[in-house]
Amino acid sequence: MKSSCCTPLASHANASVLDAPPVPQSSAPNLTGLLRLEGGSFLMGSESAEAWPQDGEGPVREVVLPPFWISPTTVTNAEFLDFVAATDYRTEAERFGWSFVHHSQLKKTQRSRLAKNRVTGLEWWFAVEGATWWHPFGDDRDAETAGLLNHPVVHVSWNDAAAYASWRGLRLPTEAEWEYAARGGLVQKTYPWGDELTPEGKHMCNIWQGVFPKKDTGADGYRGTAPVRTFESNAYGMHNMVGNVWEWAADWFHPSLHRAQGNTNLQGPPFGERRVLRGGSYLCHVSYCNRYRCSARTANTPDSSTGHIGFRVASS
Repeated sequence: MKSSCCTPLASHANASVLDAPPVPQSSAPNLTGLLRLEGGSFLMGSESAEAWPQDGEGPVREVVLPPFWISPTTVTNAEFLDFVAATDYRTEAERFGWSFVHHSQLKKTQRSRLAKNRVTGLEWWFAVEGATWWHPFGDDRDAETAGLLNHPVVHVSWNDAAAYASWRGLRLPTEAEWEYAARGGLVQKTYPWGDELTPEGKHMCNIWQGVFPKKDTGADGYRGTAPVRTFESNAYGMHNMVGNVWEWAADWFHPSLHRAQGNTNLQGPPFGERRVLRGGSYLCHVSYCNRYRCSARTANTPDSSTGHIGFRVASS
């Protein structure tokens, strides 16, 4: 699979292989703030002309899920700060010493100084030294002083997200659970609210407006991440299931293996090289990456982190 326009790989910056960071454990699940969804049968995937064939969105198939719990928002910087304060956990970006930042989030002086750190073939991405979840722009602005405590935590790898979930006695949602929650009970609709992107001209999610990747007009109110409860929730009470930040799912990615599986409590393959990402981000634009749809999917290696990947948590 080719790397997505939205998700550069750690290997693009010749990252060294790190030992897996220690994972804090909790025996009792902390369900504070989570919503219980009833599960049941739903139609997963898409055969729309908008679907990316290499992503394996189709075919549409019936999937049956048992009840489960899921957070209505992505994990915030404030919540991740509690985790770090309690465990002294260091993310993989902190241990690598850098993470990927989109050029639109960098100061002009940074872009000039870091020109050699552009990602080949994805030149709007920079490998930025010092970019971490607490310093998302790789400069002296931290999440608190930048007013981002109620924004989704970013620059977290799949391994980091799984560690946070384990600390709370939880897990990452499966890809099937994520899509069930995103659809909010609607059948085969493009977005969590229906088929029209901006009904009656109203912005329903945080994506790129303007000319990608040069200029984001911010017509939806944001030129980067938005607070996690921005925009209306869907019928299940889920916020920002599309746009804002990509979200790690529990599953390994494969473009077609799921087609051969049964339909009960569907999960991904038992092994792989990349983990599933869902929902698109503030960088998605119809001209290049319209993956801000309920069925859209992409993937990245478990050690990769960027300024537009976050996660939410779940429990059986």
